[in-house]
Amino acid sequence: MRGASPRFWIPILSASAILVMALSDLSREAPGALANVHEREEDLRGTSNCSSCHGGWFQNMDEACLKCHEDIKAQIVESDENFGLHSLIDEHKARLCALCHGEHHGEGFALVNSNSFAAAGVPDFEEFDHGLIGFNMSGKHLEQDCSKCHVNSRLAILPVGGKRYLGLERNCVTCHEDNHKGRMKIACTSCHGQEDWSLLDADDHAERLPLVGGHAGLDCRECHAKDNAHSLEILGSARQLSPRDCKACHESPHDENFIQAFAQSTTMEEGKSCVLCHEAQHESFRDEKLELTPEQHALSGFPLIKPHDKAKCDDCHDKADEEFVLRYPGRKRDQCHSCHDDPHAAQFDASPLAKNGCIDCHEREEWKPHAFNIEKHALTPFPLDGKHEQAECDTCHKSPGKDSSGKDIPRVFHGTNKLCQQCHDDAHDDHFAAFAKKLAKEKRGTCAACHMTDSFSTLPNDRFDHGYWTGFPLTGAHAQTDCESCHERSTEPDKLGRTFGRVATTFGTWKKGGLGCITCHKDPHDGEFDKARLPPTFQRKKGCLRCHVQSSFRSFPKGFEHGRWTGFSLLDEHRKIDCSACHEQLAQRDADGRTWGRAKGRHCNDCHEDPHAGQFLQVKPGSKNQVPSTDCRKCHRSSASFKTLSFDHDMHSRFPLGKAHEPLACSACHKKERIDKTLIVRYRPLGRNCTDCHESQVDPLRKRRGGKR
Repeated sequence: MRGASPRFWIPILSASAILVMALSDLSREAPGALANVHEREEDLRGTSNCSSCHGGWFQNMDEACLKCHEDIKAQIVESDENFGLHSLIDEHKARLCALCHGEHHGEGFALVNSNSFAAAGVPDFEEFDHGLIGFNMSGKHLEQDCSKCHVNSRLAILPVGGKRYLGLERNCVTCHEDNHKGRMKIACTSCHGQEDWSLLDADDHAERLPLVGGHAGLDCRECHAKDNAHSLEILGSARQLSPRDCKACHESPHDENFIQAFAQSTTMEEGKSCVLCHEAQHESFRDEKLELTPEQHALSGFPLIKPHDKAKCDDCHDKADEEFVLRYPGRKRDQCHSCHDDPHAAQFDASPLAKNGCIDCHEREEWKPHAFNIEKHALTPFPLDGKHEQAECDTCHKSPGKDSSGKDIPRVFHGTNKLCQQCHDDAHDDHFAAFAKKLAKEKRGTCAACHMTDSFSTLPNDRFDHGYWTGFPLTGAHAQTDCESCHERSTEPDKLGRTFGRVATTFGTWKKGGLGCITCHKDPHDGEFDKARLPPTFQRKKGCLRCHVQSSFRSFPKGFEHGRWTGFSLLDEHRKIDCSACHEQLAQRDADGRTWGRAKGRHCNDCHEDPHAGQFLQVKPGSKNQVPSTDCRKCHRSSASFKTLSFDHDMHSRFPLGKAHEPLACSACHKKERIDKTLIVRYRPLGRNCTDCHESQVDPLRKRRGGKR
């Protein structure tokens, strides 16, 4: 170990020094002699046994004390409250035994003394309140010295195995002889007090049943007879004293529900709650001093509140009725008929709406106004909704007035009209009479087949089939149009209350079949398509429907045969162009509702410029229209191109081409010239004589003059 570091030797030397000091301390003498009770114990006597009290290597002094004094440890650690003085002290303090119990003061020193009590919080142990440990002392006990019960309390040195205060129980027989020889299983205090054993404790009886009033002067045996289940003998041998309640001795005329409610309101048992009304001082259950408060009366199921809050007891409970069930029949608050006449003449006796009597329709506090609301009316065969919700009751349930004696005649509720037509006039002038069988299926009435109750003008689509009921189905644009477009509303209702206009009023009598369009719509074609030359029926359609559909006047789902209907067939180039090329689209509808303009005419020059500068204009013989026109088709039969000519010079002119002229080009005779500043080909008038085109060699004079033929 030569050359070892100081760090190695320092811990070893320190531990050795501590061990030496500890061994030398153990050899020291005690500071004083032990008390006798400890000195006489062999394992505590002598200087070598200090650790038995002061603790060894792994135990402190407090733990060493409690190791021997296990009954004290039970008070500190294991006991419930009020189990000995040590259970009342804070556990940490109670474990420090040396704070209250000194030692090494000599053999005659008492380990439990007045200082011990003072340190534990009891200034004067002679005045110790035993109630703190669960034993209430009174009467004769307060006159006794402590040593009367705690025989070792005043001894300085306890006998071997003796206890100073511990070891006693709270039972009377711990100190007193049991004269009953164990026959009584109940506590002595159930019958005896601490003043005098010879006297029974009347105050104890008063806690359960004061012996006053009707119970005063009774002998014990009248209630506790020998052959009674509550005899004194039986009560004395019972393990628990079970006092009887009122119900055990007296029959109750009250309704069981009333008794239960009364008990629940007081948290008392049912059989004991009688005393809240029938006090012990009463001589009889019918005592005149008996008073029932409004709160108690309410527990019977009949609270004395409005309108019964002002009534006197005699108004409902006749004193002349001696029998309890007659005087107090147990009427319920809602059994109005028990006291009041029925103003409805028994109309609701068998009605499921009046299961609870009058209160199903009336408030408990007031008869008027009634409380028969919309929700309750919904339970009847006629639920109120829509405008019916706003109607006054008198509207349907009118007052019949008074009878000859001046008494009100009951209103009629059962049997009131339930069908629409029974209350409302027919605003349709019997128009729908043809549908009587279908309408008869409506439980609410004929009007309900189409109308809602919130407004006659409200017609849901799933209820009103316009085509079925009127013969005019609403399709296409008609389905998107407001009703007022055809049925114009008036500002003032008519005699039937109707503001919804009739079609006939606005447009006149409706024409059936396909001609019905012109009932409402003006013919924008001015009768052009109703001429005799055109078919009145086309593909089983008449009128406008021959060409148009109801979705839009511009729509032609089956096409439009322009030649058939206008006399102007669309061929070749005309077939390719849009309609708007000839029928101009208008920015606004015209007076007839048209959005397409009319064509300028059927003649070519109505739409096309005349390249011939009017050379072929003519008025058709016999035409009413004296406006000149050009029949281009004589030369231009093809509508594909104006360059394609169909002109036969021999047939269409007054100058037949002979063999000499046929080979010639047209331009040989028809030359361009300027007319009104416009350069055109001259076709007419041209001369037909030879000399009009050819020079004459017979007359040179004419040539010399520059003449032309």
